[in-house]
Amino acid sequence: MGIGSDMMEGLGLGDPVVRIGVTGLSRAGKTVFITALVANLLERGRMQSLRAAADGRLKAVWLQPQPDDTIPRFDFERHLAALTGPDPHWPDGTRHVSQLRLSLRLEGGGFLGLRGTRNLHLDIVDYPGEWLLDLRLMERDFAQWSAEVLDRMPGRPGADRFQAALAAQSRDDSFTEPQAQGLADIYTAHLNAARDAGWSDCTPGRFLIPGELAGSPALTFAPLPPDLQTTRLGREFRRRFDAYKSRVVRPFFRDHFARIDRQVVLVDVLGAIHQGPRAVEDMRRAMADILSAFRPGRAGWLGQLLGTRRVERILFAATKADHLHHVQHNRLTAILAAMLREARDRADFQGARTEAMAIAALRATTEDMIAQEDGDLPAVRGRLLDGRHAAFFPGELPADPAVLLHPARQGAQAWLDADYAIMNFAPAPLTTRPGDGPPHIRLDRAAEFLIGDRL
Repeated sequence: MGIGSDMMEGLGLGDPVVRIGVTGLSRAGKTVFITALVANLLERGRMQSLRAAADGRLKAVWLQPQPDDTIPRFDFERHLAALTGPDPHWPDGTRHVSQLRLSLRLEGGGFLGLRGTRNLHLDIVDYPGEWLLDLRLMERDFAQWSAEVLDRMPGRPGADRFQAALAAQSRDDSFTEPQAQGLADIYTAHLNAARDAGWSDCTPGRFLIPGELAGSPALTFAPLPPDLQTTRLGREFRRRFDAYKSRVVRPFFRDHFARIDRQVVLVDVLGAIHQGPRAVEDMRRAMADILSAFRPGRAGWLGQLLGTRRVERILFAATKADHLHHVQHNRLTAILAAMLREARDRADFQGARTEAMAIAALRATTEDMIAQEDGDLPAVRGRLLDGRHAAFFPGELPADPAVLLHPARQGAQAWLDADYAIMNFAPAPLTTRPGDGPPHIRLDRAAEFLIGDRL
């Protein structure tokens, strides 16, 4: 998978570049998606729905040196070894922005259909979905953000502890740094617990993945009720909230987001369904906020930042389709599409192409039937994280997405007549034929949507 000198000689400075952003909501599998996509572009035996690969026009794919000297390289080789080695396991998740460049050698299909070869570069940019959700902060002041967070907080993990800490705060005009740090720590613990439980809308995103900003004043604030916002503590938290927007959020969108041509948003829909109606509605709102960020012609600061540049295609992918028998895949896709419909229609109207799809970037299960007295259940079988093997039926998704989405929007606390389970499967040991990448579900269709028109 190195870089051949004959390939390097054929590269030109004017070769086109397509930048693909990959992000996702809580534990949706960004690292696995990028690793599996790259592996299956390098070895294209399982990419039959990618037309340029199926008809032979895609002649070669190889890795290039990292094009941006200030952005870490996506560690493809280490992640692939984790997934496909003798003891396969899931790699570590995304903690910062990273990037990888692939070069593609194509034959024919160029200007006026002339034959010959041409090159296309793919820059794949991986960034945490938590950071993308910070977009909503740019159009809110501290009071608006605090009201929204405190309103949706009840019932989430760690909420009671944070609300108790707020109630214990003095309403006088005192302020100490330990006081601020204590509130910020309790609020951060709440965000981490909520994300781990499957909630999607957890802002500010850098509180979850602070990196070099850990402990800085820009990450030392928390939402406050109105009576605390007029105190010295409230005034300082408002200043730090504004600093977070200007010093952390805006540079991220300027340096990375504004350069994206195609976007992948990975979504763990099954995990949200398992958590219940409130998690599903929380995910729907989060996806609407994300999609609005890509809307061409958006007014305000983002429109000024992007100018006339537009993200041309946006793929929303429900991951972990291998946790369902294939007879339920269409239902999973329909649920995702319904969650997106309102915001998606606006993006389509403005000219951006969007697609909803159920995928498994790395297939970890095989399909099975579980015998029952009243009939067989379509199930999947795989290796669990503790090494045991199990057959699993998660429950039957409804044919009509409204069965889930209506009670979610109405604020239901639980599903009335169904229970949806999840199972944590480990990657399966692989035996692949020469020329085949790792097994997947619809990864080739995802690639065709994202880059097929450029091939």
